[in-house]
Amino acid sequence: MNSAVEDPHLLVVDDDERLRQLLQRFLSTNGFRVSVAGNAQDARALMKSMAFDLLILDVMMPGESGFDFAEAVRASSSVPILMLTARSETEDRIAGLERGADDYLTKPFEPRELVLRVASLLRRTAPPERAAHAEVSMGDCVYDTERSQLKRKGKPVRLTSSEKALLQLFAANAGRSFSRSDLCSRLGVSLERSIDVQVTRLRRKIEEDPKLPLYLQTVRGVGYVLVPDSVG
Repeated sequence: MNSAVEDPHLLVVDDDERLRQLLQRFLSTNGFRVSVAGNAQDARALMKSMAFDLLILDVMMPGESGFDFAEAVRASSSVPILMLTARSETEDRIAGLERGADDYLTKPFEPRELVLRVASLLRRTAPPERAAHAEVSMGDCVYDTERSQLKRKGKPVRLTSSEKALLQLFAANAGRSFSRSDLCSRLGVSLERSIDVQVTRLRRKIEEDPKLPLYLQTVRGVGYVLVPDSVG
């Protein structure tokens, strides 16, 4: 999820322009920021420049179907996906869930039900809330999430603004894996290589042996995850 001061940002992908406009207006009046795309290609372009909290995908689209797009997104992102389709057969619903969708709503539908399902998905996938003053312990290091301050053996460790933003995100989502592309979107970074560089620098500051990290771990085929000793 984005910052708590911002409304959740949704991406609606549907080739029906009239429905896109209706959903954008209705969801916007219910407290969401909404971007729209007419196909998977346009959606990908938007996802490269913006981070979204949830995707609403039509199944039957020209070119790449919603099923195929959901599967491609799920390969590198954990963003919640709600499928919209006129096909109500059980096999279609199962296919959508198997390809990475989190929920499924058939057309026609009540707009209010869509809002409730979106809200439910966002609650289910939101990271667990931390105490207002949480400290993340990693061996000799303690990170104060309220003050964005790292200490090693009781002494302050200087962090660059980029390192601080990255560690703050990991600390607020301890135990949750992030892909490089997801980290780029959330931190406003254009190159995935920049994430690798920042992770390497952070490891030098929190790990006893940066080459054998215990806390800021690599998840093969996914990205990175912070596994602290404790959060409290």
